[in-house]
Amino acid sequence: MRAEHSRSARVAGWLTVLAGMLGTGPLVAQPVPAALPDFAACVAGLQERARAAGISDGVVTGVLGNVERIERVIELDRKQPEFTQTFADYYNRRVTAERVEQGRELLARHRTLLDRVQRESGVPAHYLVSFWGLETNFGAYFGKMPVPDSLATLACDPRRSGFFADELMAALKIIDAGDIAADDMLGSWAGAMGHVQFLPSVFLKHARDGDGDGKRDLWGSVPDAMASAGNFLNQLGWQRGLRWGREVRLPDDFDYGLAGRGNSQPLSAWVDIGVMDVWGRALPRLPLPASVLVPAGHTGPAFIVYDNFDVIMRWNRSEYYALAVGRLADRIAGAGTLSRSPATGDPVSREQVRQLQADLQQLGYDPGEPDGIFGPATRAALGKFQKSLGLIADGHLDAGIMAAVREAATLSPE
Repeated sequence: MRAEHSRSARVAGWLTVLAGMLGTGPLVAQPVPAALPDFAACVAGLQERARAAGISDGVVTGVLGNVERIERVIELDRKQPEFTQTFADYYNRRVTAERVEQGRELLARHRTLLDRVQRESGVPAHYLVSFWGLETNFGAYFGKMPVPDSLATLACDPRRSGFFADELMAALKIIDAGDIAADDMLGSWAGAMGHVQFLPSVFLKHARDGDGDGKRDLWGSVPDAMASAGNFLNQLGWQRGLRWGREVRLPDDFDYGLAGRGNSQPLSAWVDIGVMDVWGRALPRLPLPASVLVPAGHTGPAFIVYDNFDVIMRWNRSEYYALAVGRLADRIAGAGTLSRSPATGDPVSREQVRQLQADLQQLGYDPGEPDGIFGPATRAALGKFQKSLGLIADGHLDAGIMAAVREAATLSPE
């Protein structure tokens, strides 16, 4: 009886996963079980979906029919970083002197190509090189996972089956179109591919043939990769003639409660309260929407960011990533180092952040879901707590402020 119940639960879970992959409603009103569905049965369902999508039988049988489940992919999908990375650690690992030097050399080497892409897409050459550097260190590392295997593994895992089944179908269409052979389609564990790490769905929509050979080869063709990156950024809304932002100097009496992408004001309004460039000169008095960011707190660098910063974040939804792209682009174009280096600090674990979030909730502040991620909501809540103590309310996380929050929560009545 117990075995029969287990078999029924297994079938119910597989039907739910299959319904998600086929884009239909739930076939049975059962929750997905914790156990993974049978991989062979899942692949058979994916093959049916691929045939229905018009993918050739040769690819359905020869590629999808031979995929293998990769346990390491599941491990990486489940893995969460133990520590919250500081801006200093993130930035200093990515915007290095070596990467700037190599970026400048590649900018000069590919100037004709990059200028052509800039004319077509509106994205300046140094930004294209910066994305290239951040994504794969200028093509030094694409990832070594077979993309069809990785995506099939994730498509047959209940956690995000629908998303990865869509990406798998896109990857099969790329192979079917002849852009790349299945054996050469290598990428990250999650299926990101080539010089600029496009997911297959992004490849299908935005990849371009930049060298005129009739294929879109993001692995072996720098012209294809740069044309594709420019086209993607253009489609994401890149504004010609507008920079990402810049490092700025804030007035001594700056209200750090105004910092954050949630507070956009005309650049002229920031000028009015005394925000200047790093040399103490006035910024242009323009109606351009702008926000101030202080990713390392009031002792670190401050930035003012514009609409193209948001475009960079549509590529990768991380403020740290977008700041690194913008600054690396500036450095490649000839800019110097930051006027205020971000201070390094001890790493903070996700469990410590969860405790901080729980403590802030107990104290009446709203940090959002206690998920161990130090995001904008938690930063804003921490800033309000700092303000209540008469501290500079920059929302910056360090051991001292965590201890203060912990002590206040301990003394607070339940």
